[in-house]
Amino acid sequence: MPKSRNDRKKKAVYTPPPSKEKPKVSPRWLVPTMLGFFALGILWIAVYYIAGDHVPYMQDWHNWNLLIGFSGIIVAVVLSTRWH
Repeated sequence: MPKSRNDRKKKAVYTPPPSKEKPKVSPRWLVPTMLGFFALGILWIAVYYIAGDHVPYMQDWHNWNLLIGFSGIIVAVVLSTRWH
């Protein structure tokens, strides 16, 4: 039985050359800082909505509390883009 064309043309499998560069490693402070900003942002917004009337400084800042909370979350997202 004749062989098919695919059997005759076997291509070599590409193997990339070994990398000489060391893999990038994130600094040790990055993940705890990222999680800290995320947690503080969420907690700030939660406290503002749940107990904002009872916390003296939160009454005066009104919607600035949302900006503070979302800023913490945004900083956490920016830090997460640097995590390897």
